[in-house]
Amino acid sequence: MSRLCKILVAFLLVAVMSMSLCACDGEKPQEGTTAPQTQATLDEAALLWNDATYTEETSLGKGDTLFDFKVIAGDNSVTFHIATNKENLGEALLEHELVAGDEGPYGLYVKYVNGIYADYDVNGCYWSFTKNGEMMMTGVDGETIEAGACYEMTYTK
Repeated sequence: MSRLCKILVAFLLVAVMSMSLCACDGEKPQEGTTAPQTQATLDEAALLWNDATYTEETSLGKGDTLFDFKVIAGDNSVTFHIATNKENLGEALLEHELVAGDEGPYGLYVKYVNGIYADYDVNGCYWSFTKNGEMMMTGVDGETIEAGACYEMTYTK
């Protein structure tokens, strides 16, 4: 009787495991691809732009030095063409209220860019800072403006 029970339990385990595998569709993502974004992630990215000050390409300021400033959040971005006489990028962006944040021991901790909020301590997000696609080793207030450069702030989670 004991042997019969063991065989029955084994059979039931195999049946349960087979049924659980049937629930999978068997499709695997192709190598090098990532899973598609969930609807919640897409909705979250779209909601970011609800607080944006600008949603279209805009020219700001007057001055001799020209540069671009691109804000990227989710699938959307907006580029600002800025003319200034400021030498410091942070000062130029603050002048046009494109960034805001808190002063800390390392300079300006940018929490708002174009009205969009990111604070790692609050929502696990932050603004990454690049120039012409290269990661910067300074903050915006530690960067001397390079004429013709494109500075980017990317909402990063």
